[in-house]
Amino acid sequence: MKMIGIGDNGAEGLLPKYIEWINECDVLVGGERHLQFFSEFKKEKKVFKGGLSVLTADLQSETRNVVILVSGDPLFYGLGSVLAKKLPLEIHPYTSSVQLAFSKMQESWQDAYIVSLHGRSMKGFAQRIDGRKKIAVLTDETNSPQAIATYLKRFGMKEYDAFVAENLQGENERCRFFTLNEMEKTSFSPLNVVILKQRVAVERVSFGIPDDAFLQRKPDKGLITKKEVRTLCLQELGIKENSIVWDIGTCTGSVAIEAAKIAREGEVYAIEKNDGDLQNCLENQLKHRTDFIAVLGKAPDRLDEFPDPHAIFIGGNGGNMENLLITCISRLQPNGRLVMNIATIENLAEALQHLKTLGCEVSIVQAQISKSKSILNLTRFEPLNPIFIVTAKKGKEE
Repeated sequence: MKMIGIGDNGAEGLLPKYIEWINECDVLVGGERHLQFFSEFKKEKKVFKGGLSVLTADLQSETRNVVILVSGDPLFYGLGSVLAKKLPLEIHPYTSSVQLAFSKMQESWQDAYIVSLHGRSMKGFAQRIDGRKKIAVLTDETNSPQAIATYLKRFGMKEYDAFVAENLQGENERCRFFTLNEMEKTSFSPLNVVILKQRVAVERVSFGIPDDAFLQRKPDKGLITKKEVRTLCLQELGIKENSIVWDIGTCTGSVAIEAAKIAREGEVYAIEKNDGDLQNCLENQLKHRTDFIAVLGKAPDRLDEFPDPHAIFIGGNGGNMENLLITCISRLQPNGRLVMNIATIENLAEALQHLKTLGCEVSIVQAQISKSKSILNLTRFEPLNPIFIVTAKKGKEE
């Protein structure tokens, strides 16, 4: 069974050997657009219908000579990687759409970051691409070049210019350069690839963002996890690039924002009970180029809307510690970590009791930090409020 990649130029772009295999096969499988390139093929044709599981089951029982046609490189966001695990396939790739787009742009692509928004949500796109010099984006009708331009402008990512390649190798091929403003106002064919390239380099801040860089509640500022404590908590959370993270009682969103910058290929979910603070969190997301889910509510309410996390940060429990910890530990993935900031010894004692009852391995750091402050030509130290940083590690499932 052979899988052959094909471009929008149809049989014209295929090697003679591939054409021979197609003509000799008993069953030709592909999308309607691909099969139309071989209208002279008189044996059986099968159109992709009913989903991938139906196609796989059908082909698993097939004993005849089968050729499957797919777009571009089957192992580049294609069917090849899925079907190769279930079928005895020989895969013969064509040039990928991204490779073709870079060739039209006359730009190297070994240093490009590649992301697919085809059939996917744009949520999280900002932190995934922030600071990257060259990005190739696979689009769809919803996540179009216009939508991408609007999105980037919302997050202040105006350092990018764009190149859009439409209908590559097809009859209506068109390739053009744009500013974001121009791309936002232009219409495009649904079949396109967008390449973003930095016009000017922008420094990406990923750890230890200053407190005054966040919008905070006025006039009573201070409801923020301070930078020095925040960095300790993020280290304790053990966040990886693809982690799923919860921030409970997010307030300004400072911990969630820095978590999103670390877990830029993962997902971050935040909950805040105060509407004004939540609005600050949403504005801080735009300011700091992070895009994650932040909802209004008092945990553990609404946590069932989030996927199971690898890491949970609790900045405030709202007086409902037992139920909150039971919910969080039950949802935490094996070997996951929960980190709490606690200000009083009574709450510390309660948290320890609950976490040990829940079978967690617990460690505590007491942070007593002072920062220098100038007085005339002298320097003194001004203390931050002492804080207990409690880390609970969930064991492996047996």
